[in-house]
Amino acid sequence: MALTAYQTQFKRRMKRAIRLRAKADQKARRYTKLLSDAIGAAEDAAMQMNALNQIYNVDVSTYTLLTQALHANSGQEVLEDHLAQSTPGEEVVLFNQVPDGNGGRELPANPLFGELVAGTPIVVQPPLAATVVESVPQVLENVPAAAAVNE
Repeated sequence: MALTAYQTQFKRRMKRAIRLRAKADQKARRYTKLLSDAIGAAEDAAMQMNALNQIYNVDVSTYTLLTQALHANSGQEVLEDHLAQSTPGEEVVLFNQVPDGNGGRELPANPLFGELVAGTPIVVQPPLAATVVESVPQVLENVPAAAAVNE
C-alpha cells in the first residue's frame, strides 16, 4: 500500500531529525573527549607545578581558575564514564506505520524542519504597553547648582 502525502512528510521529517540528532551526538562525543583530554593535561601540568613548588620552595598556583573548576566539578573520570556508558547510535529507530492523519494531506511547511515557508510571514507585535518601560525620575544628590557649574 502506498503512503499518503501525510505519511511521506512524516517519514521525510523524521529522517532529517534523526540525521540532526546523530550529528549532534557525534559532535558532543568529540567535544567531550577533547574536554576530557584537556582536563587530563591540566592534571599533568598541576603535578609538575606542584613538584616545582616543592623543589624551589615557591607557591605558584597549580591550576587556572577554569581548569580548577572543571577538575572539581566534573573531572576526567566522570566524562570518560559518560562516554563509556553511551555508544553512537544506541537508540534504534523503527519506522512504524504512521496513522493517516489530516485526511492524507501534507501539513503546512514548517521552518523548524528546514522547510521553506511560502508567503508573507505573519509577525505578531507585542502590545505597546509591554514594550515601553516606564522611567522613574532619578533624584540626584550632592550636585552643584547650575550657576556653580557655569563658572
